[in-house]
Amino acid sequence: MNSVKIPFNRPYMTGKELYYIAEAKFGNMLAGDGPFTKRCHQWLEQRTGAAKALLTHSCTAALEISALLLDIRPGDEVIMPSYTFVSTANAFALRGGVPVFVDIREDTLNLDESLVEGAISSRTKAIVPVHYAGVACEMDAMLAIAQRHGLKVVEDAAQGVMSSYKTRPLGSIGDLGAYSFHETKNVISGEGGALLVNDRELALRAEIIREKGTDRSRFFRGEVDKYTWQELGSSFLPGELIAAFLWAQLEEAERITEDRLASWQRYHTLLEALEAKGLLRRPVVPEDCQHNAHMYYVLLASGIDRQQILDELRREQIYALFHYVPLHSSPGGQRYGRVCGELTVTDRCAQSLLRLPLWLGISAEQQSRVADTLRDALLRAG
Repeated sequence: MNSVKIPFNRPYMTGKELYYIAEAKFGNMLAGDGPFTKRCHQWLEQRTGAAKALLTHSCTAALEISALLLDIRPGDEVIMPSYTFVSTANAFALRGGVPVFVDIREDTLNLDESLVEGAISSRTKAIVPVHYAGVACEMDAMLAIAQRHGLKVVEDAAQGVMSSYKTRPLGSIGDLGAYSFHETKNVISGEGGALLVNDRELALRAEIIREKGTDRSRFFRGEVDKYTWQELGSSFLPGELIAAFLWAQLEEAERITEDRLASWQRYHTLLEALEAKGLLRRPVVPEDCQHNAHMYYVLLASGIDRQQILDELRREQIYALFHYVPLHSSPGGQRYGRVCGELTVTDRCAQSLLRLPLWLGISAEQQSRVADTLRDALLRAG
């Protein structure tokens, strides 16, 4: 057994985070919407072209604001994949909405756009494409379907910061988009997220909902002489220390992405022979998609026991992981959502997907060790 551990993730710091946190502290601005928050908002708006970017304390919060903005009410339906994190569904179920689970594509593991239209009913209010692993959904088709049926599109781009679809940044294509800056993501603030408002008609309401349902932001801009409760909302702001940490990361976002892409491509090359032997399938990135190397996963061949492979890697101090338990098979999904059609691809991928260690700074030697150990385990299993 190798005694040197290779963790699944290692949060990266640029070196400026603590300096900016100290600057925020000595500036006596610790609550939300201070100078660092404004810098982050400006960066996100310039980078994505969103009408308004708003930092939130999580991607979950950004999705919850989206549900409020769309006035989701009991019985309203929202189409989404089952192969996603619980927040995608929770945000809408909290308002009484019904998640409608549709199968995913074989190649990208994203919501299958060819099945979306068949899931639409008279109660459907929105489509929520989830950009799995930072690889874009087929957004032209999603938008066309939404336009034909008068629906809104909310992009769950939790994994998609610095990714794009036909040169358009993920999160900026639908009516609304949600980012995550959780420590497991590429650009991080520990916990944190952002809402991108691309429909200008929703921008002011988004600001109000984020500020406990008040027009406090307008008051501070001098647009009203006092601020009051306007509509339902909650406290969705992160503190200024979180924003200061995030600013250090956004300054380095291009370099972070380049480094991760190099590591992703190294895995892709190392595992080519195993795919040729039929032992696994590597990720697929369509030509129109520029991904951000958020994760490197493989799909194990039929008949291979994933838990056996995970156990063998763990014995060698390599910490690989599986991913989501499909929401449609969970107690919450069965209670609050419904399934449209067969979810055969979802079920199959959920049983065979394995995520490999990947972080900024993982060495070529570490990746070779992961690939070699995985190869040996698969050859024994096969």
